[in-house]
Amino acid sequence: MEEKRFKELLEEQEGKFESFIGVIKEDFDGKVQLLVEQYSAIGERLDSLDRKVSNIGKDIEITKVDIAFIKNSLKKKVDVEEFEILEKRVAILEARSSQK
Repeated sequence: MEEKRFKELLEEQEGKFESFIGVIKEDFDGKVQLLVEQYSAIGERLDSLDRKVSNIGKDIEITKVDIAFIKNSLKKKVDVEEFEILEKRVAILEARSSQK
């Protein structure tokens, strides 16, 4: 009789243990699924950032070309102070030539 009672207790414990393991498995599966979703979101954000960095790199290259063009253009131009000095020199030369 005691053996029968022991088997019943053992089967009862086995059922409780299986139930407990099922709950733990469901909890674990839920947490793994959450990690998978977060990993996917991180991957999407990294892809987006990669595209932005690539675009920024292209913009920087365009800006460098523009700056080089502007720099070369400025070398060919006279600044305001130099222009004022030249205006005064021309005015003096004109005044001298009109006096002769």
